[in-house]
Amino acid sequence: MVASAQKREVVVNLYRPNAPLIGQCLETYSLVEEGAPGLTKHIVLDLPDPNFRYLEGQSVGIIPPGVDAQGKPHKPRLYSIASTRYGDDGEGRTVSLSVKRAEYVDKETGQPGVGVCSGFLTDLRAGDEVMITGPAGKTFLLPEDPNANLILVATGTGIAPFRAFIKHLLEEDPNYQGRIWLFFGVPTTSSLLYRGDLEAWKAEHGDRFRVDYAISREQQTPDGKKMYVQNRMAEYGAELWEMLQQPNTYVYICGLKGMEDGINSVMAAVAEQAGQDWNKFQRELKKASRWNEETY
Repeated sequence: MVASAQKREVVVNLYRPNAPLIGQCLETYSLVEEGAPGLTKHIVLDLPDPNFRYLEGQSVGIIPPGVDAQGKPHKPRLYSIASTRYGDDGEGRTVSLSVKRAEYVDKETGQPGVGVCSGFLTDLRAGDEVMITGPAGKTFLLPEDPNANLILVATGTGIAPFRAFIKHLLEEDPNYQGRIWLFFGVPTTSSLLYRGDLEAWKAEHGDRFRVDYAISREQQTPDGKKMYVQNRMAEYGAELWEMLQQPNTYVYICGLKGMEDGINSVMAAVAEQAGQDWNKFQRELKKASRWNEETY
């Protein structure tokens, strides 16, 4: 992390849809275990232009080959970057993505289908060319405070930017002194993305990194319902509330759209117990860039 005295440079839109960067797939592997619902892959792409630099929390656009139903080139799909600014190669010449293959059944024909871009990406082999745009985004970046404490809440591939956050702060930034608490929701243990990384960080940095899983199809709440991230957060409501009173605590939420509603209902109940109005308190957090959401 750049010291607060220095203004970090945020590069955006270096490459656009009409003139994308042509990269190559270097490596691709499954992030889920056998029997997991759906396929999710970690995909490493090379960046042939050394000027293509990015920060943790940014995204890149991927343009799938071919044309849409109107005969026009496909528009880019945005994916959160799962690697740190140094890339998985350690030299900043690669960018990594976590991509779940979107599978569906056509309502009219009953035929199975696959998302245009997620299908393209999860079918990639080493050496295949990929059209890349971006980088994109200025609002989901890490705070520049080396003492910042982070509360990260992810579902599914929403873990991608947090893999970058945690790896950068714990492994690459000698100035970082804060603590990180991750809440991660998935349907099954077999679909815990980056589980090896998370457990290794917990083992090595247990005093500074904490992770709590919510595994909806395997774990239950005390009243017998499915365990989602907001339910897991509710178990630590008082502790989370105490952290939020500290000006160096920042919250990041990433995953499926709608997850914010469950989190807000939990935090509203916690705030009420403390005699506070959650909507008003959350507005103050957002104003101070201490509450950040990226859902899709």
